Amino acid sequence: MLLCSVSPGHFYWLEPEHAFHPLQPYDMSRIALAFLQGSFAYAGWNFLNYVTEELIDPYRNLPRAIFISIPLVTFVYVCANIAYVTAISPQELMASNAVAVTFGEKLLGVMSLIMPISVALSTFGGLNGSLFTSSRLFFAGAREGHLPRLLAMIHVNRCTPIPALLFTCISTLLMLCTSDIYTLINYVGFINYLFYGVSVAGQIVLRIKEPDIHRPIKVSLAWPVIFLIFWTFLLIFSLYSEPVVCGRGLAIMLSGVPVYLFGVYWENKPKSFNSFIVKLNHLEQKLFMVVYPSEGSER
Repeated sequence: MLLCSVSPGHFYWLEPEHAFHPLQPYDMSRIALAFLQGSFAYAGWNFLNYVTEELIDPYRNLPRAIFISIPLVTFVYVCANIAYVTAISPQELMASNAVAVTFGEKLLGVMSLIMPISVALSTFGGLNGSLFTSSRLFFAGAREGHLPRLLAMIHVNRCTPIPALLFTCISTLLMLCTSDIYTLINYVGFINYLFYGVSVAGQIVLRIKEPDIHRPIKVSLAWPVIFLIFWTFLLIFSLYSEPVVCGRGLAIMLSGVPVYLFGVYWENKPKSFNSFIVKLNHLEQKLFMVVYPSEGSER
């Protein structure tokens, strides 16, 4: 792709006087928002952490997979974007609904059909990875008692967390209530990075308060500190540039507090309520053919 656009000498928009010419006045809030939306393309960098139970020898293979995949994907994405910039002007980029398709139409001629097919395959690949990992979040949360126990069940034959997958599907459909993809990206990006920052900060706190805990995978504290500096810049300026969108995202996140208080913190629930939950679990177990992992292993 990069050779198709650069080899004929099409690098007008890569020249410094054109590449750094702003279409709009420089604004730190816009730069932060651009980082937030651009980072959405790299959102799979942490997916492997969710499925360590699925990995063979995770303490060895997890760092290896991260060290190989992140530089490789970054290289491919950067090359693809350089190719787009060399072939398409900034005005065309902003006007295009599918940049890769526009790129193919300009350079590939009759073979331009390759681009939408490639985009579709890439989308399905990303969706597959997202479903595979996101459902494990609900599965692990239910196993720890933070979500209904039904979500911690797996299929009796395939060992697939079907209830967690269905819950992921319902959550995804609810996100489609908005028709503006950029608003959705801002919602998801802001909340994701908020939790990423809290998780990384927790790692630093634990490293200081519990220095002697056994850590099979350990990195220098310089990396989480660098991440937190970038994270602070990103969230503060994103909140400044899109206060309504970020505020709605925070409201959606905080809506989980009463659910937590009712479902987890309140332990002495009425017997009638507990009986109803047990009957509901039995019904859904029969419907989906699922059991708790410990029960499945005993069989």
